[in-house]
Parts: sequence; structure tokens; C-alpha cells
Amino acid sequence: MTMNRQNKTAVQLVGVVVVMGALAWASVPFYNWFCRVTGFGGVTNVATAAGADILDQTIKIRFDASTDRDMPWEFKPMQRTMTLRIGEEGLAFYEAYNPTDKPIAGQASYNVAPYSAGNFFYKIECFCFTEQVLQPGERVEMPVNFYVDPEIVDDRDAKHTNHITLSYTFHQIDLPEQAQAALEDGPANEKNVN
Repeated sequence: MTMNRQNKTAVQLVGVVVVMGALAWASVPFYNWFCRVTGFGGVTNVATAAGADILDQTIKIRFDASTDRDMPWEFKPMQRTMTLRIGEEGLAFYEAYNPTDKPIAGQASYNVAPYSAGNFFYKIECFCFTEQVLQPGERVEMPVNFYVDPEIVDDRDAKHTNHITLSYTFHQIDLPEQAQAALEDGPANEKNVN
């Protein structure tokens, strides 16, 4: 009888560990889905073009940039603020610089504040959609094309928003396979040519 009780307790503990592991594994995709659907956490939307409606009301967009503590790049907005009419398409640039002596790959995460404006902030093109690889000493300008949906003026929570802050943080990632292969092939090809 003691053995059955110990087996039952062991099975229950294993079950708890499996359930907790599954919840931890599913939490990130679920949270990302939740933020995309609700706009919670400042997640933005994606569009192919701005709509036809442009209001006379303006909104100020602030730009912010940072890097993860392990990311050696220098990263900054090329303009601090921009004032646009609501619905008007905007184009802003960020600058990234790799001061190291090796290629570094990065991916930008982003958010919008206040969070209530996230559902109304649309990106048309953005450097954050893809991985970025900077060669040693390379400096690049990266565009973000966006607009603020005119429906923001009718939203109960967001209608009093007069400024939106768009923030990016660059994180170092592993080099994409193509870039890594090119680096590995480079010295070999040079040896074959000589």
C-alpha cells in the first residue's frame, strides 16, 4: 500500500512538471497572439499602404532606440520627433553602427506607448520585419514607414492620445545560415585563388 501511494505521488509530480513545462512553452506564442489581437503591450499592426482618410488633427510621434546589454551596436533614431496628420503616411530613419571587427546580426523588438495606441499604429515597411547583419565598421540607415489609423479618434481609450512613442531595442542573434556560410567560404575561396 505504501508503494502504491509513492507511485501515485511520483506520477502526480511528473504530471505537474509536464503541465508546467507545456504552459511555459505555450506562454510566449499565446502572449504574442493576445498582444496582436488586442493591441496590449504596444504591439502594432502591419499594412500594405496607408488608407485614403487623412484628418486635419495632428499627432506627434516620438522615436526611441536602445540595444540589449550584450549587443555591441550603436543604435539611434535619426529624428527625435515628427508631427503628422492622423492617417498621413510617415517615414522615419534609425541609424545602426557596428564598431566591432566582426559581422554582427541583430533583430529589433518594438513597442508603442501609450499601449492604447498600439491597435491604431500601422507599419507599412520596417527594418524590424527582418534580421539585420552589419559588417565590421558598417553604418546603415534603416527606414520605418508608418501611419496612425484615423479610427483612433473614435476609440474610447485612445481618442485623447496626442503623442505616440515608437521604441525599438536591438538584440544580438546568431548569424543567418547564408551569412555564416559566406564567412566560412570566404577564406577557403581566397586560399583556392592564391
